[in-house]
Amino acid sequence: MKNFQSGRYIQQGYYKSFQPNPINRLWSMDNMELIQLLGRADRELGRLDMYSDYIPNIDLFISMHVLKEATQSSKIEGTRTNMAEALLAEEDVAPEKRDDWEEVQNYVAAMKEAISNLHTLPFSSRLIRETHRTLLQGVRGKHKQPGEFRQSQNWIGGATLSDAIFVPPVHSSIGELMSDIEKFVHNNTDYFPELLKIALVHYQFETIHPFLDGNGRVGRLLIPLYLVDKGILKQPVLYLSDFFERNRTHYYDNLMRAREKNDLLQWFKFFLVGIIETASNSVATFDNILKLQKQVEGQIQALGSRTVNAQKVIDYLYQRPIIDAAKVGEVVQVSPASAYKLIVDLVQLGILEEITGGKRGKQYMFMAYLNLFK
Repeated sequence: MKNFQSGRYIQQGYYKSFQPNPINRLWSMDNMELIQLLGRADRELGRLDMYSDYIPNIDLFISMHVLKEATQSSKIEGTRTNMAEALLAEEDVAPEKRDDWEEVQNYVAAMKEAISNLHTLPFSSRLIRETHRTLLQGVRGKHKQPGEFRQSQNWIGGATLSDAIFVPPVHSSIGELMSDIEKFVHNNTDYFPELLKIALVHYQFETIHPFLDGNGRVGRLLIPLYLVDKGILKQPVLYLSDFFERNRTHYYDNLMRAREKNDLLQWFKFFLVGIIETASNSVATFDNILKLQKQVEGQIQALGSRTVNAQKVIDYLYQRPIIDAAKVGEVVQVSPASAYKLIVDLVQLGILEEITGGKRGKQYMFMAYLNLFK
């Protein structure tokens, strides 16, 4: 990596665009600090993958991880929807927040669809384009060629091309550059550690910026997709957007440092630290989920004959920790009066908390569970 050359700037009339060099080539690694970080990251991911095997109903908890990823990834782009708001039904979202809410929902849908598509599609440009199409469906970027690589110049930062912080490559080279990423991902001849591969793919994707909108969100979404596709994780349970959001300045600075100073090493170190910290935090979250499950199971035993129905409600809440009386009635097939009584029981036990503050249309949150993801 000492000989890494990121690319070159090309004069395009009154501005310069950056043309990255291909990444599908033989790489060598001789930095001991990086090797040590890589070992730690591999171990933490192994712990996380093992933990996910022991979580009952893992799909329920993945949905919450995806929701957290959606809110944090969208937050980096300026969307302001928190997890509690993202859990609301559309009609319960304030009109001025609805656009942000829809973008988060699209991210959740795009992630789920992409993971599902891995069963029939390889990690490829086609998979990336289809994920992008879902991400921008019906939201603010819907007129910016969803699912298609851009046909014009874009830029990052600044109001115009002339004062942009960074100008990606010209659109005519995107097909070739994305094909190079695809070849690199599936290059089984020239060995390179998988975690450094996806770090490099993320860097290169963000440098190419192949879409008119949504590049940051798609680029971050590629990370769990890659880890699942390569069998490093059995389930999509690692998301770096929270780490990138909390270290946003370092995130952008390290990407630019690789482009302008050919310092790929610093980007790799930052990425691996993100893997280590995020995997460790995810293990702690899963551990706390198991403890909460045990605690709640003990609490609802006090409800006697209503314990079975209470457990059905709790099982629903692990997937979507917000509920109202109508949904309780639907989940346990009881009358509105019985549903409301069950809610009262769960509120008194401290499991549910009323969040609307009104007399009608009350909604209740499983706050202890939601807080584990904050």
